[in-house]
Amino acid sequence: MENAQAKKKIILVDDVGFFLLSMKERLKDNDYEIFPAQSAAILFDILENVTPDLILLDVNMPEVDGFEIMEQLKANARFADIPVIFLTSKTDKPSAIRAMALGAADYVTKPVTNEALIDSIEAQLSPHKKEAVKPIILAVDDSPSILEAIKQILKTDFTVYTMPSPQGIKEVLKKVTPDLFLLDVQMPVLNGYELVSIIRELSEHEDTPIIFLTSEAINDNVYAAVQIGASDFMVKPVDEAVLREKLSKHLQGFILRRRIRSLDRK
Repeated sequence: MENAQAKKKIILVDDVGFFLLSMKERLKDNDYEIFPAQSAAILFDILENVTPDLILLDVNMPEVDGFEIMEQLKANARFADIPVIFLTSKTDKPSAIRAMALGAADYVTKPVTNEALIDSIEAQLSPHKKEAVKPIILAVDDSPSILEAIKQILKTDFTVYTMPSPQGIKEVLKKVTPDLFLLDVQMPVLNGYELVSIIRELSEHEDTPIIFLTSEAINDNVYAAVQIGASDFMVKPVDEAVLREKLSKHLQGFILRRRIRSLDRK
């Protein structure tokens, strides 16, 4: 007989003892092993001996609040990758924004139904979650060698689609939803500036990051790019480390905005 699948370990952090007991009771039938922690000190004591699959974290607690705990977790390489779901009575938008900016996986407000809480937990514990989805980059450039170089530089961390011509961009965007665009400026038929206008007309891409890659380092070009909605401007040849850094910066902000919008819809 095969061994039963090991229960997922969840540390539940809240300063209210009754809430810890009730949540442990609510979650006991879902194959979770719950470790209650009534303070930050107890949480970090548990972490010395237990590697959890998830942490459920309250915000309002004495001495060290949930935001400070989150900062400590993310600053420690041992704990930085543990998914954290805030479970709190703070329903104001600034608190949710701060939680997401700190790297929270989700922000769930009390009172919460069992179904909503389980859905949030399972979204993080699902086996498919382990397979990190790579951000999608769409690069448009009339130089095949530039497109191939971009693909080779970024293929490890990103899913890269390339277009040697901007024609047909709307049809492509019906099939692919990029998280960021890399655009050349000087291209036949449609230049980069005209392409930005087309992209920005689409509601799903009204704030998707757009970075220009160009060989023309002219201040007027930079100003024009920003005026029409570009996010950044880089000069070819592009340093690989700088490109990665800019992509990460713009994607982080975009993903944060997207997650905040999803909270507004809940």
